[in-house]
Amino acid sequence: MGIPDTFKALSDPLRRQVLIMLKSGAMTAGDIANALGISAAALSYHLNLLKKAELLMEYKQKNYVYYELNTSLFDELVLWLKQFGGEENEK
Repeated sequence: MGIPDTFKALSDPLRRQVLIMLKSGAMTAGDIANALGISAAALSYHLNLLKKAELLMEYKQKNYVYYELNTSLFDELVLWLKQFGGEENEK
């Protein structure tokens, strides 16, 4: 996925809230849905968009699927955004 897909995924406030929740560590979809007060189906839609944009990674442990931030993509985004920071960042 490219930068346009990433920004599209980041454009939704609920998806941004999911990312903020995952800053503190991996969570299951059930835990995320309960914290946000949304259905599993609604969350599944948002998680799929975040995964397609490569903002999230998932892994299975026993009977649970955990989601966590793809920090390497966030590092790339920060580097890309810094080019618009002006002369202070060029030094």
